[in-house]
Amino acid sequence: MRRVLLVAGARPNYMKIAPIYWAIRESSTALSADLIHTGQHYDGDMSASFFRDLDLPEPSVDLGVGSGSHAAQTAKVMVGFEEVLNERRPDVVIVVGDVNSTAACALVAAKALFDGGRRPVLAHVEAGLRSRDRTMPEEVNRMVTDALSDLLFTTCRDADENLRAEGTAPERIRFVGNPMIDSLRRCLPAARRVGFLERLGLAGARFGLCTLHRPSNVDVPGVLESLLDTLAEVAADLPVLL
Repeated sequence: MRRVLLVAGARPNYMKIAPIYWAIRESSTALSADLIHTGQHYDGDMSASFFRDLDLPEPSVDLGVGSGSHAAQTAKVMVGFEEVLNERRPDVVIVVGDVNSTAACALVAAKALFDGGRRPVLAHVEAGLRSRDRTMPEEVNRMVTDALSDLLFTTCRDADENLRAEGTAPERIRFVGNPMIDSLRRCLPAARRVGFLERLGLAGARFGLCTLHRPSNVDVPGVLESLLDTLAEVAADLPVLL
């Protein structure tokens, strides 16, 4: 049986790693999956609640790296994940998305060398996405991870084109679709039962939904002020759920 390590580090990773774990758990007799949590996100509302709602088990390993600068966080993940690789010696390492944990674990896996010169196959799910803005930490993480990965699993055809334009060998690219949609379809009945919109008085009503989290939006006062002014204009016509 081939051992697969599934790496999840932060909130966006959980929804992407869950369908892969479900598929291995429910339909594969040739693979065993260990869920590795780096602890990049660790608050209950940013971690444990997602594992519960997505029917994921307790991670096999939680590195508990916590907060820190990009460099400090990446370094902690690398040190911790190297120990995991040396102990478990997997056949395949799967990383998802574009957070610091993704790039850190990809770098460690790409350099790993076990007895007999064997190294794990490194696969990146959600490969090939590009913003063309290297001031975004995620953009750097994507490019590093894609350059190191043996298999590049893409969620859209644009990603295929991006990778080919960068000179990636076609045999490394696999279009597989978006695992976030798999999570949505599986969890939609449970989400409907929660009654969240009913509690807010928004069931059946028109409303706007806004998320603000990128540093370029929320850490620059002038930009944030402009965004809030725009939201205020929208809220004059319909409720905005922030």
